[in-house]
Amino acid sequence: MQKNQILAYKYALVSVFFWSTSATVFKITLALISPLELVFYASLSSFFILGTIIIYQKKVHQIRLHVKNEPLLIIGMGAINPFLYYLVLLKAYTILPAQEAQAINYTWALMFAYLSVIFLKQKLSKIDIIAGFICYFGVLIIATKGDPFSVHFSDIYGVFLALLSTMLWSLYWIFNSKSQADPVVGLFCNFLVGIVFISLYILYIGGINLPHFKATLGAIYVGFFEMGITFVFWLKAVKLSHSVSKISNLIFLSPFLSLFFIHYIVGEEILPSTLFALVLIILGLVVQQRYKQKS
Repeated sequence: MQKNQILAYKYALVSVFFWSTSATVFKITLALISPLELVFYASLSSFFILGTIIIYQKKVHQIRLHVKNEPLLIIGMGAINPFLYYLVLLKAYTILPAQEAQAINYTWALMFAYLSVIFLKQKLSKIDIIAGFICYFGVLIIATKGDPFSVHFSDIYGVFLALLSTMLWSLYWIFNSKSQADPVVGLFCNFLVGIVFISLYILYIGGINLPHFKATLGAIYVGFFEMGITFVFWLKAVKLSHSVSKISNLIFLSPFLSLFFIHYIVGEEILPSTLFALVLIILGLVVQQRYKQKS
């Protein structure tokens, strides 16, 4: 039991590390190619690595069953992730500093609770409302560069896109909760459908350019470690752990580790207002999570 828990921590920490690098890789790669190009090439990379994993795990036969049993769900989820979610998120990254976009993106767990009231008929607790005030006050601090009581927003469109991405990601996981498929098989099918949507959109706008070497490496990295294999590591950690809460708490390391990479690799100066806002956002999420664990 102890050996499995230690292994679970290792898988979880690997996942946290790679997710912590995502904002940095997004920002570097988006300086070379457009959000659409990054989504397309990263999705192809993720499709390849997930397909390889499914073949290795001998789950190919489950793809046909999933497509047969849940075709509309696959289409809906594929339209959201990777197509709409990553297009919106990456566009936000082209507008906002990486430190701001990634901090706002972490409010998706709170958005999930709010949208679950509508789509899953769950009740909204007082703690959800309190956590919302804490988290979104943090977002307001980010949006106003540390002056939340002013009416001056640094870039309202970028903040809107970042918040919209949290809605899309929450909707994806709400729909995912209705799926009966193996998680890796389900994710593979989502990328299969998503690539079709992305390709049709590319044809509609008249095509995209072939990326040069550095951009290709960035897209492959995003496909492998943001979209694909890291998800498998996380599932493995959850499966091996005797306490899911011990594993899920590790994810709160990610945004702070991400700021380290953003500062030392991207070269952004981390603003005190961003750090304070991120602490508020994480505090709100911790309050919400601890309450739900007690419940």
